Amino acid sequence: MKTCLILSAAAVLCLAGCKQPAPNEAGKAPGAAASANVATANPLDGMRFADAPAPNTPFTAPANMAIAVALDRLGFSSGVIDGKATRFDEAALRGFQAAHDLPTTGKLDDATKQALGAAAQMPATRLVKVPDAFAAGPFIPDLPKETSKQAGFDHLSYRNLTEALAERFHTTPETLAALNGGPNATVKAGATIRVPNVADVDTAKLGEDARDWNKTLVTLGVAPDQPQADKVEVSKSQGLLRAYDASGKLLAQFPVTTGSSHDPLPIGNWKIQGVSKNPDYHFNPKLFWDVSDSKKDALLNPGPNGPVGVVWLDLSKEHYGIHGTGEPASIGQSASHGCVRLTNWDAARLAQMVKAGTAVEFKK
Repeated sequence: MKTCLILSAAAVLCLAGCKQPAPNEAGKAPGAAASANVATANPLDGMRFADAPAPNTPFTAPANMAIAVALDRLGFSSGVIDGKATRFDEAALRGFQAAHDLPTTGKLDDATKQALGAAAQMPATRLVKVPDAFAAGPFIPDLPKETSKQAGFDHLSYRNLTEALAERFHTTPETLAALNGGPNATVKAGATIRVPNVADVDTAKLGEDARDWNKTLVTLGVAPDQPQADKVEVSKSQGLLRAYDASGKLLAQFPVTTGSSHDPLPIGNWKIQGVSKNPDYHFNPKLFWDVSDSKKDALLNPGPNGPVGVVWLDLSKEHYGIHGTGEPASIGQSASHGCVRLTNWDAARLAQMVKAGTAVEFKK
C-alpha cells in the first residue's frame, strides 16, 4: 500500500499510501517550467464542443440526469452522471440545500428549484459535434491497468476517444453508448453525439499553464475560476468530501473513496502541504502490502489514467493525500490504499479551490 516519490532532483523520499511529490503552491513538479499566461487567442478553443442542430425526433433523458447535471455545474457532485439513482444523488442535493440554508430533505422541492436558478432550467443533455482537436488524442489502446506495467509510456493517456469523452462530460462510456443508440454508435471527429449537459470551459479565464494544466481543465470540463476553500472535510461514514470557506459556508461537495480495513482513513486534523497537478508517480513495490516485491521500481509519467489521476494533494499526515483516479465509476464502490480518491474532474475542481496551508479534517 506504499510507494516512493521523487521530491527534488537531488533527493528521494519514500512515503506510504499513494504518495506523490510535495510540489510548490502552483503544483509545479521539480524542474517543470511554467509557461506565460494564456493569450487571448487560445489554441485550446479548438477543443470546445459546438452545439449541433437538434433532430425532429424527441429525446427523453434518464429521470434524474437533469438534477445531477445542474448540481454538478454548481459544485455538488454525485460522481458519474449516468441517470441511475444512487445515494450520492441524494447526498448532492442535501449538500446543495445545506449550502443555501434550506431544509436538507434530499428532495427537489420548490425552494430548492428556486435556489438552483438557471441551472434547474437547463436540459439534461445536449447534442455536440466532436472537435478534431479533441478526437486527435493521443490515445493508448493497450495501456495496462496494472500500475507496475504502466512504466515506459510517454503519458498515461485515455485508451480511446470514448473514454476521453466520458470524462469530459462526467459520465461513463456505457452511458454515452446508451444516450447514442447503443455500443455501435459512431464516435469520431466530426460526429454528432448526445452528452450530459456539462459546460465548456471559458478559456479566457485560464491562468498559468504549468504541466499542461489548462488542457487538463478543458479536457475535463472544469472551470478554472472556483471559490477558494479555507477548510476541507472528509467523512468516512458518508463517503463525502466537503469544502468550506472561511466563514464556514459550504462551497462544494464530492463523493470519495476513503480507504479500507487494511489502510484506514487517518481520523484527525491535517493540512495540505502542496498541490501537484498532472503529477509524476514513483512506484516502489516494496512499500505496497498487496504487490509482490519482485516487481521493479518504476517512474510513471503523468496522465488521467495514472495511479493518482490528474491531481495529488499532499497532506501533513505522512504518507497520505487526496487524489484523482482513472476509474471514476469506482468512487464509493471500492476501497483505496488509505488515501482519499475522487473522480478526475472533481479532483481537478478541488485543486482549483485549495492551496498549501488549507486545513483538512478526516472524520468518522
